[in-house]
Amino acid sequence: MARSSRLESGFQDKLKDEIEEMFPGCMVFKMDQIQGIPDLLVLHGDKWASLECKQHSKAKRQPNQEYYVDLMNSMSFSRFVSKENKEEVLRELQSALQPERSSRTVQR
Repeated sequence: MARSSRLESGFQDKLKDEIEEMFPGCMVFKMDQIQGIPDLLVLHGDKWASLECKQHSKAKRQPNQEYYVDLMNSMSFSRFVSKENKEEVLRELQSALQPERSSRTVQR
């Protein structure tokens, strides 16, 4: 049963569904065991990303959330995502998770 979209958990559920639709075959895990670790882990091909969901951009951040989002962003891709910046974050996520294209070289 879907949770209310007015709650952060409902926003998270809808976001998870959107990501799974954007990236067929990806795996999206809810990561809520350790305080501060982002809410969602997205695995797609040989790439990964993490997202910390907030109901609103001004919602309170828990201890260590900034630290883990910054750390995971330095390793791959991580963002705080809310209703206000969702579309921007999804565009950045799409760019971050797309397969890298090999460069073409001209042979003579």
